[in-house]
Amino acid sequence: MDGTHRTKKRAAAILLGFFAAAAIAMPSAQAADRTVSELIPVGQTVGVKLFSDGVLVVGFSDGESPAKDCGLKEGDVITAIGGQSLDTIEEFRQLLAENGEDAAALTVKRGSRTIELSAEPEKDEDGEYRLGAWVRDSMAGIGTMTFFDPQSGTFGALGHGVTDVDTGQLLPLDHGSIMDASVKAVKKGERASPGELKGDFDLTRDSGTLYANTECGIFGKLSAEDAAKIAGAALPIAKKDEVKTGKATILATVSGNETREYDIEIEKIYSPSGSTRNLLLHVTDEELLAQTGGVVQGMSGSAILQDGKFIGAVTHVLLDDPSRGYGIFIENMLSAAGLSSE
Repeated sequence: MDGTHRTKKRAAAILLGFFAAAAIAMPSAQAADRTVSELIPVGQTVGVKLFSDGVLVVGFSDGESPAKDCGLKEGDVITAIGGQSLDTIEEFRQLLAENGEDAAALTVKRGSRTIELSAEPEKDEDGEYRLGAWVRDSMAGIGTMTFFDPQSGTFGALGHGVTDVDTGQLLPLDHGSIMDASVKAVKKGERASPGELKGDFDLTRDSGTLYANTECGIFGKLSAEDAAKIAGAALPIAKKDEVKTGKATILATVSGNETREYDIEIEKIYSPSGSTRNLLLHVTDEELLAQTGGVVQGMSGSAILQDGKFIGAVTHVLLDDPSRGYGIFIENMLSAAGLSSE
């Protein structure tokens, strides 16, 4: 019940490609508000850990429950009980236990609003007080680092936000980090059966800290040690109106720690007003198709290059054709990161 994770089968036409094998947060003051003309395209697989600001309601137990009775909804974020703030499931349970059977004052974020609700917890068969709500406080998985800005130390990854599998809500970020990761195996994508990268995290150390989980990607700062490891030359940033249909390449890691460039075709460009589905891309590289079938989970964030410029990142795969997917303009990622292009 309360505090238990659960899984639902996803049946969407488009699959977000973040997790593999394993309220939008605005950029904080940690992001240097600066203008950049060049970035280093990365394309390296990383492990990602995010911890929520409060606990996210992802569902309810069957039948009547205090959570339903008080008006809680899926996607709500409980940030405090009785005026005491909380970030973890353990704190949520502890505050319910301390509250007992009296009506508990819940502080809840619902979209951009903060509301106050009152619920009367019930004892379960083990004598613990419950609301009858399923909640989540963290997520982890594999994704791809898109860019690194050596001047500010800022990195961007995924090209889309980290969302809860049950509610589709962005996980409200309290803190998080990235870690070194290595791809150990690939589940090849097939029609109606998305593929994925399977790999290991280095849990002994963090290589960077996160400051934002947004619709256009996750962003953070690399440690000095890990920033020094970033290889490759910086490339000019393409404006949205410079991107065109035709040949392009992606930087991706689909085996071990080897980042390679693969051929793609940009088939269509959509209205710049869209946030994460700006480009329709088709993987044409025979080697990548043989290995992955095209775009698979974990490749989100793979950098897209065209005519010597950095134009965007891979974000989604088409379920009915894994050789095709969507991409985001790099300018959209920069804006979400608190950066802007010249």
